[in-house]
Amino acid sequence: MEKIKIGITHGDINGIGYEVILKTLEDNRILDCCVPIVYGSPKAAAYHRKQLELNGNLNLISDANDASDKRSNIINCCDSELKVDLGQSTEMAGTAAFEALERATLDLKEGKIDAIVTAPINKQNIQSDSFHFPGHTEYLEQIFGKKGDALMLLANDKLRVAVVTGHIPLSKVASSLTTEGILKKIRQLNHSLKTDFGIRKPRIAVLGLNPHAGDNGVIGEEEKTIIRPAIQSALNEGIVCIGPLPADGFFGSDNYLKYDGILAMYHDQGLIPFKTLAMTNGVNFTAGLPIVRTSPDHGTAYDKAGQNIADESSFRAALFMAIDIVKNRL
Repeated sequence: MEKIKIGITHGDINGIGYEVILKTLEDNRILDCCVPIVYGSPKAAAYHRKQLELNGNLNLISDANDASDKRSNIINCCDSELKVDLGQSTEMAGTAAFEALERATLDLKEGKIDAIVTAPINKQNIQSDSFHFPGHTEYLEQIFGKKGDALMLLANDKLRVAVVTGHIPLSKVASSLTTEGILKKIRQLNHSLKTDFGIRKPRIAVLGLNPHAGDNGVIGEEEKTIIRPAIQSALNEGIVCIGPLPADGFFGSDNYLKYDGILAMYHDQGLIPFKTLAMTNGVNFTAGLPIVRTSPDHGTAYDKAGQNIADESSFRAALFMAIDIVKNRL
């Protein structure tokens, strides 16, 4: 069996993306389980390697089919005039981030690579006529599925948190929730836990929207009118799910350890506790699509760029999770 080919997009060249990529690939044991292919800029990679005093060169190739299975590889996706401005948000960095993502996505679609791991982008400077999405998740959803197919799932070895609504303003969350929409996310989470994580009979906790999960209608009706009916329908389908549960008490009492997956109603409800509990080894996985994409659970971290202080643990975990999920899907 051929080694799994993992495409790695370099993200924003002015952040810590190259630092966590290069630090991860310094460990040659990674070559025992995959063929890493960085989609980015050899010039930017060399700049960061010199700035950070890191070892190891990347094998320059023009096509993923030419990747060496004995070295980490890189495909040049960017203009030769590319300039790194550490810690700064620039239009050039946004363009370079999209060019790498676009090339890797095309190769993923054509089957040249088996999965992608995306380094962090700046969601503002990447915006253009070609990229007009809140983030990677929505972009990949358009390329490989349709609206509503992707499920943002944050995971480590003990905690898996998915969200019903992703990158939308908080003011629009309540009006975006529907019983059918929540039921779809429960189904997606249940399927992913089985298919991608190998859990035979997942237990899913569904959080409420309002404080105290609405207190039986005293603080809001969404739990009674929207969320509970979705849970009941899922139960009728044989999915093991419990809720709606008050989010604060759920995480504060360690109840989260009793479940295989957690479905939060909105972004920060799920991601704040996840990142508090699992920031160093958490992974963002785009579930619900026919392709495998993971990323570290942190951003560009401009304030740390070029200082050799970024922790690569989350990126390394994202790389290994991508490998595991590809294997689980075989």
